[in-house]
Amino acid sequence: MVPDPYNQDLSSNKAIHIYFDQAVPLVTYVDPEECLYLKEKKCLICQGVCENEAIDFSQKPEKAEIRVGAIILASGFEPFDPKVKGDYGYGAMENVVTSLDFERFLSSTGPHEGEILRRSDKKHPHKIAWIQCVGSRRVTPGDNSYCSAVCCTYTQKQVLLTKDHYPEVECTIFHNDIRSYGKDFETYYQRAADLPGVRFIRSYVSIGREIPETKNVTIKYATADEGVKEEEFDLVVLSIGLNPPADHQELAEKFGIELNGHRFCETNPVNPMETSRPGIFVSGAFQGPLDIPESVFTASGAGSQCGEFLDYRRGKLTKERIYPPEKDVSEEEPRVGVFVCHCGANIGRVVDVPSTVEYALTLPNVVYAQEQLFSCATNSAREITDMIQEKGLNRVVVAACSPRTLEPLFRDTLREAGINQYFYDMANIREQCSWVHSMEKEKASEKARDIIRMSVARACHLEPLQEIDLPVNKTALVVGGGIAGMTAALSIASQGHEVYLVEKASDLGGMARRLHYTLEGLDVQAYVSDLVRNVYQDPWIHVYTDAVITEATGYVGNFVTKVESEGREIEIKHGAAVIATGADEYKPTEYLYGEDERVVTHLELEEQIAKGEESLLNAKTLVMIQCVGCRNEDRNYCSRVCCSQAVKNALKLKEINPEMDIYVLFRDMRTYGFREDYYREASEKDVKFIRYEPDDKPRVETVEEGGRSHLLVTVTDPILGHELAIDADYLSLAAAVVPPAGNKEIAELFKVTLGPDEFFKEAHVKLRPVDFATDGVFLCGTAHYPKHIPEAINQAYGAAGRALTLLSHDIVTVSGSVCEVDEKKCMGCGACISACAYGAIEFRETRQGKKAVVNPVLCKGDGLCNAKCPTGAIFLKHFTDEELMSQIDAAAPEEEILEQVDMAVGDA
Repeated sequence: MVPDPYNQDLSSNKAIHIYFDQAVPLVTYVDPEECLYLKEKKCLICQGVCENEAIDFSQKPEKAEIRVGAIILASGFEPFDPKVKGDYGYGAMENVVTSLDFERFLSSTGPHEGEILRRSDKKHPHKIAWIQCVGSRRVTPGDNSYCSAVCCTYTQKQVLLTKDHYPEVECTIFHNDIRSYGKDFETYYQRAADLPGVRFIRSYVSIGREIPETKNVTIKYATADEGVKEEEFDLVVLSIGLNPPADHQELAEKFGIELNGHRFCETNPVNPMETSRPGIFVSGAFQGPLDIPESVFTASGAGSQCGEFLDYRRGKLTKERIYPPEKDVSEEEPRVGVFVCHCGANIGRVVDVPSTVEYALTLPNVVYAQEQLFSCATNSAREITDMIQEKGLNRVVVAACSPRTLEPLFRDTLREAGINQYFYDMANIREQCSWVHSMEKEKASEKARDIIRMSVARACHLEPLQEIDLPVNKTALVVGGGIAGMTAALSIASQGHEVYLVEKASDLGGMARRLHYTLEGLDVQAYVSDLVRNVYQDPWIHVYTDAVITEATGYVGNFVTKVESEGREIEIKHGAAVIATGADEYKPTEYLYGEDERVVTHLELEEQIAKGEESLLNAKTLVMIQCVGCRNEDRNYCSRVCCSQAVKNALKLKEINPEMDIYVLFRDMRTYGFREDYYREASEKDVKFIRYEPDDKPRVETVEEGGRSHLLVTVTDPILGHELAIDADYLSLAAAVVPPAGNKEIAELFKVTLGPDEFFKEAHVKLRPVDFATDGVFLCGTAHYPKHIPEAINQAYGAAGRALTLLSHDIVTVSGSVCEVDEKKCMGCGACISACAYGAIEFRETRQGKKAVVNPVLCKGDGLCNAKCPTGAIFLKHFTDEELMSQIDAAAPEEEILEQVDMAVGDA
């Protein structure tokens, strides 16, 4: 159906809505509750004016039978409805909204076009409160006992966006624990907490009352020093949790799968994408509460497992896409077409799109211009193709959003029209204009015209480029033989690809060799043994232990890696690589670790429990200290697994010795997701949880009393308001998970990047969470960031799925936008070689001496070499000096520059 805003305007009772999403084509939706035809069999204006006859009220429901070999359930979640309980005033008080409502307030396509306005009086709120854990972490009827995992971070996002909109607004977040457990989440939390006018208050709260005159809402909360307080807010936001999909029971019955106790899909603990029925897999939040990156790699992982299941059918239903012959227009005068996108309201509510289109028509070489509601919609892309052919366009400018995600789509549109895809330029008038100037509509419109003028000027100088087709070596290399590495290797091998698995230790298994059980009851040692056996028995997998990678060269589809193992060097040729180098345990230098044998890490504690160490099992008192070696200046991240590890060991010890006194000293208990139930169970079994502040850490000393030596742990209890002294027989430290020392070397060898914490950095945290910026190299497991076993397995299958996307093709295409050297200008200084991070440039001997030469396959087109070259001998195709200078000239015409210079001279 072609989206038609005119139908929407004709509907007097607002029954027709335009629905859009960046991930799906735009469609028109008829609200059955408002439609006069559906209710009273009258009206039908929309059907009469729809040009392509997309609205047809005579249609009848149809059933279609589709035969498939595998199914992926990605039914997502349902937001918790606070009206169910009614204890926060939602639905009764106008200025109490949910976080989903507030998300719409922030959106440029929301009810107030991105302005945050109160429902009661349409005024800007000056004091906003967020209440965390609404519908989560509670065992009362109507609530969920689990943690919804995403609420803390999305609230921080909303606070940051609110402060960006209105710097003077006061933001207060009422919370229990701040669960910033994901990659970069801790710094994100600190960024929000450090903003002026932002308070994070740890307290359970209740809604007090609505003040009739102002419609403000009061909140009652407890403080450590002032007791219970009641404070007035202009707006209250309820951070609602994640429910299972509304039709969970119907889904379970329809597909013959089991649900867990929380009504999400029951999964295999060693394969979280596997349901109770073979051939049916699950991805995303139907597994349980997940954030976006994890949902993305579970989607890739589920796809990989479908590939394993249906490998015998691979390639039998595929069809090759055929493009029309490319027309040579390089000698023609530029004929530019400009397409200006409304992007719903993202651009259209700020930029005057119609007048911008009119302005574009006045620019040199522009022969056609039009506006589009969504240029990325299927019908809009087809419209661009049609206009290229109808108007004889040989250059295209799309004024819309960032080229990062949609540039490939529009380039493909040019190919469909039969012209070279590099005759396309994208003018970013969303991120670089409407989003940053949302309060300055006239200036934003003027800037949009400037950006389009610059883009048109550049488009006139664009040249046709050809991409390079390369054969793909069907073999994969997996670096790291832990759970993630072995899982990825087995998934790739099961789909008919040879795999080389390289491990630096003498045995496979990685950190899991030191784990014995999980909170869910998995026997880790038995699982790892089965995994290792499967790897060694798979004829497609070649294992090298005690291995050191000495060299890694090549490019996507054609890598060559040299490995030393057992005294010999092996050269491995492969098309893709998966980095799964794992992580290490921090060795504490605090709390008497290494000085007293009774001070151990959580991993060492688990090993002693598994061995049945009597002195430990018969101990009277055990103290655990969390966040040792992380969430500090040296390592400003959360190690994610430590809180669950503490709860796991505490429950195991309580099972063996119920009389043991166990104290857990923590900053925030981050038992997110279903692990919250185990935290609650530990508390019910009298495990004592005491919070400490980072500027008042616990103190540990050895004390001799009555001929007996014991550990004395002193901590300030924030509830009691004074110090507690605990006599401990054992002290267990939640030592941080740290990146291995070899990560830097691996990063240099494979030309991939590390983050500030020295874990490997993915290409994009949400869109490409298992890819590197270097094509053909992928990432999984704790090499990426600390994670639990099921999460590492999720990501391992995701990395395997991405690698197989490459390996399943015979040819891979690389960009035509690469650097090239003019040998006549090159003086062989080597500045470009030192600048290139990808090893794409080398010297070649010529009659005139050493000259730089670029390997176009390795070149990523970042232009560093171009900027470094002192003679201008090296240039970047598609970003030539001529193209860029034309943009600069268009940005500031010579007459304006001279006028400003004259004014400056006159003022002087």
